[in-house]
Amino acid sequence: MTGYGRGESSAAEAKVVVELKSVNRKQSELVVMLPPDWETLESRIRDSVARVVSRGRCEIRVSLDVPEGQSTGNRINRAAAQAYTREWSEVAAELGLSGAAAQVSLELLARCPGVMQVQTRVVDPEAAWPGTSAALAAALESMDSMRRREGEALERDLESRIALIRSALDRVRALAPEVLNRYRQQLAQRLQSAGLEGITVDDERILREVVVFADRSDISEEIARLESHFQQYEDCRKSREAVGRKLDFLAQEFHREINTIGSKANDARIAVEVVLMKTELERFREQVQNIE
Repeated sequence: MTGYGRGESSAAEAKVVVELKSVNRKQSELVVMLPPDWETLESRIRDSVARVVSRGRCEIRVSLDVPEGQSTGNRINRAAAQAYTREWSEVAAELGLSGAAAQVSLELLARCPGVMQVQTRVVDPEAAWPGTSAALAAALESMDSMRRREGEALERDLESRIALIRSALDRVRALAPEVLNRYRQQLAQRLQSAGLEGITVDDERILREVVVFADRSDISEEIARLESHFQQYEDCRKSREAVGRKLDFLAQEFHREINTIGSKANDARIAVEVVLMKTELERFREQVQNIE
């Protein structure tokens, strides 16, 4: 979602400059800053940007550069000058100043904001819209190009995270059948250690206990759902639509299934793989926040 774009064009004997800045944000937020009296163009500018930006905060700044020859001269804002004079005189009285030290000079007033005003020719927004639209289109293209470059880098990073999670899941899938066999062996050993002779791993009572354990620790459904999530990720990666929110939701579903595997597996080696998957998934989720 992060990008910057700039475009400029001639419009009504002036130069229009459009700057766009977009940053990460969960929802869509457009902030439009226009020259005075150009509010009539805001909805058109918003619609143009919204067709390209569907998520994140985007600032749209439109400024005018009117040639010097088209200024109508300087104007003194008398009301502002009088207000400043009163304020400075009151300050001088409060500080006990008198004589030259208490005088409010024209030089001082000229430096006060708003006293000297440059009058420029008013540019009609409707007449300037074709040029403004062209500058906006150029800025959007520039920003979108920058965002695409960032997106390509993010895609490579996400691919590496998913590949690591897939590899860990493959190892979990291979380890899962061994968990039952090891549990049956350990159960028989504990019973023999307790002095119960004649009990083997094929004893009916042990087999019943193993069946209960197998049902409680079965992770085949979680593995199947994770495989489905991998396929949904691939669909998102190939899509031309905005998929940021969908990937965010998908990351939550990945987390749910991986957590369940960790709680059901009852195996130290699987627990190691679960920690690895969670670590990579957290990095995946952080990067997804940057995707529109």
